[in-house]
Formats: sequence, C-alpha cells, structure tokens
Amino acid sequence: MNEIFKRAKQFFRAVTAHLTEEDKKYISAHLSGEEQKLFFAMSKPDQFHCLRTAYTVEEKFLPENPHVEKNFMIRCALLHDAGRVKNDLSIAGKIFTVLVTKFFPALADKLERSGNHALYIYKNHPAIGAAKLKKIGLIRESEIIAEHHTKPNENDPDELKILRLADEEN
Repeated sequence: MNEIFKRAKQFFRAVTAHLTEEDKKYISAHLSGEEQKLFFAMSKPDQFHCLRTAYTVEEKFLPENPHVEKNFMIRCALLHDAGRVKNDLSIAGKIFTVLVTKFFPALADKLERSGNHALYIYKNHPAIGAAKLKKIGLIRESEIIAEHHTKPNENDPDELKILRLADEEN
C-alpha cells in the first residue's frame, strides 16, 4: 500500500510540476551553461523530480554526511535523469513502464528487446545520461549517475547511496 501511495504522489507531482523563480536561481547557481542545457532538455516533470531530489540531498543527506562534496552531490541530483529528454517518455508512458517493469519484468524485457522506446529509455536512461555528462566533462558525476538504478552493493560510494535514497524519496 505504501508503494501505491508513493506512486500516486509522484503522479500528482508530475502533472502539477512547475519551477519557481527561486528554483531557477537554485539551478543556475549549481549548474553551468552546458549542464543547464541538459537539465532543461528534460521534461518538466523530470526537471521538477530532479530538483526535489537535489533539495532532499541538500536538506536531509548532506548534513548527515559532511565529508561528501555539496556541489558535486547537488549536480548529480539535478542531472541524474538527464538520459530522459522531453517527449521521450510521457507521463502515461512512465506509468506504463513503472507498472510493467514492477509487475511483469519478463514482459518488460521482451517489449524492450522488441523495440519499445518507452521501456528502452526507462531502463537505459542512467547510461544515456552518463554518456551525455562525459561528453561535457563531468566524469565523476557520470560514474555516479550511470549506477543510480543498479542493485545496491555494500562497497558503493556514499555519493551513490545518497543519490539513490534521495531519488527514491522523490
């Protein structure tokens, strides 16, 4: 039941997503021009999700982890879904991919292999985003973002653990 409530909340946020002027100032304070191009290439719901993830990183997880570099983590949070761009994955497409992946993983794999674009993007956006980040010189960020949907491992760096937790909350 908790999962259903979380997904319903995500849906509501997606359909009502908008950035305030304060949000835009926050983004420009933490991302360079090239990085902002990647951020603003995402859909509004993904932009809003990444922004909320960044706020969660900063407000909840950085105080508990003072050894983690603040600007690096905020950049990772703001860009962690840069592998998805506007019109790649509609809200309906995302709902479909989340549900089919969660409840029918074998079917999701079969559909992805047969060319379903929504499932391909959903499953591969970490690698796609990491490649985009490498292209503009964000090597460390790309390494974290490439792994943000992989199964957790006890040897994962704290930065990856934090990004996963903040992403999961949003």
